[in-house]
Formats: sequence, structure tokens, C-alpha cells
Amino acid sequence: MRTFIGGHQAVSANDFVELALGTPVELWLGVEGESEEERAARLDAARDILVDNPNLPDEVSRVAAEAIEAFAPELFNVIPLVRPAVRRSCSRKGAAA
Repeated sequence: MRTFIGGHQAVSANDFVELALGTPVELWLGVEGESEEERAARLDAARDILVDNPNLPDEVSRVAAEAIEAFAPELFNVIPLVRPAVRRSCSRKGAAA
């Protein structure tokens, strides 16, 4: 089965994220081994995108929250754990008896 979003085929989780953001994930996270020049160019492009779309951080937060809520609700099922009692033994070496 194939999944198309807005005429684009999504074949991996990264494709879905890229289509939801409208930009490649690597633009925001970088890539391993990128040079300082590549990093500077990537950050410049990211700044330009944020100027053109100032609501993007809010949209990304919303998409992330919806994805977590839909696909990983167990992350919010927090159960406090009881710490086991710590037994300490007192050593009285050298103490006068």
C-alpha cells in the first residue's frame, strides 16, 4: 500500500515528518560531518524559512504533541516507584568497647 500526501509519496517516517513540516528534518537538525560552511548555509536557510513562516515552531510543536498523544500514550502513564529502603551497616572498627 502506498501513502501519498499532497501528491508526494511518503515511504518512511522521515518522509512523513518532512511533509508535515514542509522542510527536510536535516535542515533543522543538521547532518553528521557537515562543514562549518555547510552549517552556516543551513542555518541561514532555516532563518529565512522562519521569517517567512513565523508560526512554524508552534505548528511543529502541535504536530509533535498530536503524534505523541496518538502513537505513544504510554509515555504519559507515569507511575511513581517506591524506593527500596537502604540498609546501612555501621562499622565500629577501632571503637572502644
